[in-house]
Amino acid sequence: MDDTHTNNVAQAIATALDWASTPSARQSAVAFLDSIKAGDVRVLANTSFLLVKKNWSPEIRLHAFKMLQHLVRLRWEELSPAEHRNFANLSVDLMSEIADPGENWALKSQTAALVAEIVRSEGLNLWQEMLPSLVSLSDKGPIQAELVSMMLRWLPEDITVHNEDLEGDRRRLLLRGLSESLPEILPLLYTLLERHFTAALNEAGRKQMDIAKLHAATVTATLNAVNAYAEWAPLSDLAKSGIIHGCAFLLSAPDFRLHASEFFKLVSPRKRPADPSASEFDQAMRSIFQTLMNISRDFLYRSGSGPGSMDEGEHEFAEYICESMVSLGCFNLQSIAGDSTILPLYLEQMLGFFKHFKFAIHFQSLHFWLVLMKDLMSKPKTSTHSTADSLAVKSSGSGEVENAKKKALSFVNDDFCVAILDMSFPRMLKREKILHETSLSLGVLELWSDDFEGKGSFSQYRSRLLELIRFVSFYKPLIAATKVSEKIDTIIKSFLLSPAPPQDLAVMESTQLALEIVVNTVFDGSNDCVKSNAEIQFALFRTFEGLLQQFISLKWTEPALVEVLVHYLDAMGPFLKHFPDAVGSVINKLFELLTSLPLQMKDMSSLSARHARLQTCTSFIRIAKTADKSILPHMKGIADTMGCLQREGRLLQGEHNLIGESFLVMASSAGIQQQQEVLTWLLEPVSQQWTQSEWQDRYLSGPQGVVQLCSEASVMWSIFHTVTFFEKALKRSGLKKATGNSENNSTSNSAPLNPMASHVSWMLKPLLKLLRAIHSLWSPSVSQALPGEVKAAMIMCDAERFSLLGEETPKLPKGSSLTFTDGSDVAMSNEGHAKPNESDIRNWLKGIRDSGYNVLGLSTTIGDSFFKYLDVHSVSVALVENIQSMEFRHLRQLVHSILIPLVKSCPSDMWEIWLENLLHPLFVHVPQALSCSWSSLLQDGRAKVPDAHGILSGSDLKVEVMEEKLLRGLTREMCSLLSAIASPPLNTGIPSLEHSGHVSRFDMSSLKNLDTVASCSMVGFLLKHEALALPALRMSLEAFTWTDGEAVTKVSAFCSVLVVLSIVTNHTQLVEYVARDLFTSTIQGLALESNAMISADLVAICREIFVYLCDRHPAPRQVLLSLPSITPHDLHAFEESLTKTASPKEQKQLMKSLLQLATGNKLKALAAQKTVNIITNVSMRPRSSVNASESKVDDGDVVGLAAII
Repeated sequence: MDDTHTNNVAQAIATALDWASTPSARQSAVAFLDSIKAGDVRVLANTSFLLVKKNWSPEIRLHAFKMLQHLVRLRWEELSPAEHRNFANLSVDLMSEIADPGENWALKSQTAALVAEIVRSEGLNLWQEMLPSLVSLSDKGPIQAELVSMMLRWLPEDITVHNEDLEGDRRRLLLRGLSESLPEILPLLYTLLERHFTAALNEAGRKQMDIAKLHAATVTATLNAVNAYAEWAPLSDLAKSGIIHGCAFLLSAPDFRLHASEFFKLVSPRKRPADPSASEFDQAMRSIFQTLMNISRDFLYRSGSGPGSMDEGEHEFAEYICESMVSLGCFNLQSIAGDSTILPLYLEQMLGFFKHFKFAIHFQSLHFWLVLMKDLMSKPKTSTHSTADSLAVKSSGSGEVENAKKKALSFVNDDFCVAILDMSFPRMLKREKILHETSLSLGVLELWSDDFEGKGSFSQYRSRLLELIRFVSFYKPLIAATKVSEKIDTIIKSFLLSPAPPQDLAVMESTQLALEIVVNTVFDGSNDCVKSNAEIQFALFRTFEGLLQQFISLKWTEPALVEVLVHYLDAMGPFLKHFPDAVGSVINKLFELLTSLPLQMKDMSSLSARHARLQTCTSFIRIAKTADKSILPHMKGIADTMGCLQREGRLLQGEHNLIGESFLVMASSAGIQQQQEVLTWLLEPVSQQWTQSEWQDRYLSGPQGVVQLCSEASVMWSIFHTVTFFEKALKRSGLKKATGNSENNSTSNSAPLNPMASHVSWMLKPLLKLLRAIHSLWSPSVSQALPGEVKAAMIMCDAERFSLLGEETPKLPKGSSLTFTDGSDVAMSNEGHAKPNESDIRNWLKGIRDSGYNVLGLSTTIGDSFFKYLDVHSVSVALVENIQSMEFRHLRQLVHSILIPLVKSCPSDMWEIWLENLLHPLFVHVPQALSCSWSSLLQDGRAKVPDAHGILSGSDLKVEVMEEKLLRGLTREMCSLLSAIASPPLNTGIPSLEHSGHVSRFDMSSLKNLDTVASCSMVGFLLKHEALALPALRMSLEAFTWTDGEAVTKVSAFCSVLVVLSIVTNHTQLVEYVARDLFTSTIQGLALESNAMISADLVAICREIFVYLCDRHPAPRQVLLSLPSITPHDLHAFEESLTKTASPKEQKQLMKSLLQLATGNKLKALAAQKTVNIITNVSMRPRSSVNASESKVDDGDVVGLAAII
């Protein structure tokens, strides 16, 4: 080869890498280099070997190495066996040539990676031949030893990390070769560690620092190589070779301890083998335990003298050691379970880590204590297998597991539990949430901070702490009760002595969470110790009784303090269930706190008082849930107090409703008769006002009445609270419905079993008028004449916009919004006191719609009271009279909250009356609106939705995102409606298809008339009514072409029922629709990648259409033959194959293959489902440091881990 060619390639590399070159010059250079890589493989090899020589620049040499790696990876088979050997020898020689102190580290790395690539491609024989020469090379000096270590590192990494370039058979052969060579490799690595660590120390002692650095680099490279074997090499081999001992020794060397600690991090979670080598494994693990415990002992002893005794580097090292200790305890604790000396010392050290003032160290140890306590609390299993992070080895049998648990349990004594709780309580605070004074009182203890990285969120961390407190409470209930009681007592006393400002209530609030978890755990009825030990029971009752009395004696009136106290009382609910004598005093205290707070809104500062009143009223509900029947004897007293406060004007309607909801909770545990009595007592006064004609005529007669209503705050909010209470009453009323639709019954079978049945009629009539009037506001003729404030209130609220954009809603100051138990938020700043502003009206409109729709949807589940006694016309005009003016967000809500429940609950003998009236306007308008919006989105890139005027100004991109979200939301909800219509309980009259899938003439005599199934199939009923069927069928076809896989998932259920009906009935038009239109649309749906997750169902639909309808209609064959890449011979072969199998699964696979063939593999939904041949990782767990994708390199990139250097 002439020098000119080599120079040209070198110049092209330089030009391609030089950003000062012109774009055209770089493009030409890259094209030339690509031609070299794709050209004659021998020219490529020779040129590249010339360009890696030292006379070229490092950039050119580095690129030449990549070209060599490209050849080995992609074109190796083009060389002859002799050329393979020659290529390998030249590469090994390169390792010798590049062993120079002045050489670039990246070039050395690429040389080692090249040799590893060759071994990977050539296989076992080459590796066995090459190993002696590599050993000999490592003896020549530190640089040569470093290169050998690098190569040994890359080789197993390329095996254990998934790499698609490495085929399974070759990978297994290479792994076998490496495994057989471990007796040579591991001792070599140990020798290199020992030799060069000693040499580095000696040279440093002689002040020969340059030479010492060379030996140190070799030690580091060797440790990296060792770590590449630590995950998969047998632990006994690692021990016998001295590797474990060598890495343990290097833990005391500051320059190498982090690399050495990585080794222990990798071997600590290794799983114990289920073969005779288990004893050797245990012995090796015990030595690892002892090594790490010695390091931990020294660290904990030195750090105990104060935070200034150690620097950050030592704390970082301790964090790594702690991580390895955690892995040992979680996966291999039974290796030391039989040693009564080591096990308690290990547990003490792990407790020392948990108590450590450095948060990062504490955080690491938390996982161990969670796993330990969880496994200690779990009951013995008969299975020999356990969860991934159980204490003991999974393959060793439950006997050893339980034995290890018992031994560990014997050492987790009271002192351990006390220490865990004492550290957990303050750790539940967040640094940013406490005052400086509180931080000072905690001393050097580091709390969670938002500055920490890689620790998740604070809520996740605190949840894990609470989980640990729960485990400790279950194990030692009396200790947990005593400690949390002492903690609260200390906080309250210090607070009384020097009241802190409200913003430092974080301490009290966090302790409330701890109290709640302790009380729930102790009194949830699952703790045998508590149930069987009368002495413990008495001590627990005495402890919590004293704490409760302390709460009751507090005379706090500040709103923030009242909220905290109310939450403390809430937390005592499970205790009250077992100590009913205290319920009365708690109820009295709640009313005392409620009446101590101001009722009237004087200024914005009163918001916190209103919020505290709300929390106090909500507390009645929470206590009613947890105290269960203990609160029943106090119902009359609560009712009397409520009545008294209401007569005195000291209880707002919303507050009355919250306490009233607690009665529904109480009554649910007392039976239906009690529920009915409570509902009558609560609703009778409401009905007297709700059913009056005067206010209905004034406010509900039309849109102007709503406008007037929106100017009268007291009436407006009164209506809102009434509607929301109806919703709560329906949700709490117990029985879902009286009609059993799954049995296709009619209304004649239904009985008013639901305690709300007698109230539905009078509740809904005014509500329907209200909803009709509100819906009319969006009518163009009405909205144009609306006052500006009302028109502005019809715009989407901030929370809705943030939700559509996937953004977090900005947090409002506490007390600025009123949150009800049903989740609706209503601004309360001017509630009932001043003329509502735009925000109030918007919140009111949204709240009425949300709760009103839910009331109607819940009412449909009751049965006769809705469908038989309610006027369908009044429902229809209220809901769909102005459907063409409704925004997509409101249509979606209407379908989701009302129409889907109505469809599911409507008795079959009422379908004609109800479905025709309600679904027809919906099906006429919505599918057409969706079609227009989807066409706009797919063609112009922007959905045109009627909500656009309801979206406040923002960036075009945000508006487009919101519009698309609104479109997809309504699309999915409409498809969910069709899915509900096709649900099995509503289609009991549809027979199942035969299991046989042979292509044969269907027995025409067995075909049914559609009328015979329409009475017991809602889909059949729909098809009988053309006005309903046509738009639904049209939308079903279009949905396959809309890029929304979730919508297709829902509509496919409807289409599947259509297919079955077309097969079992003689409906000619339906057969035509299914055989031609649906078949075509389903295949079109497979062309969209968005339908990949539902592709199997779509193929199944295609298979059923062809198998059962191809002999009844020519369309299935015509549709397939119209596809671009199919021939009549292909179709004939497909049909022949179908006749040879009766398996639906095999027929689906045949249909899938045919569709791929017929479309030229253009069906993206099927292509996206191609499975990847994943190489099973031989390591015990995946490496956290290397992602699988990092080993998949593009053309011209380096191989394996060299790609990330």
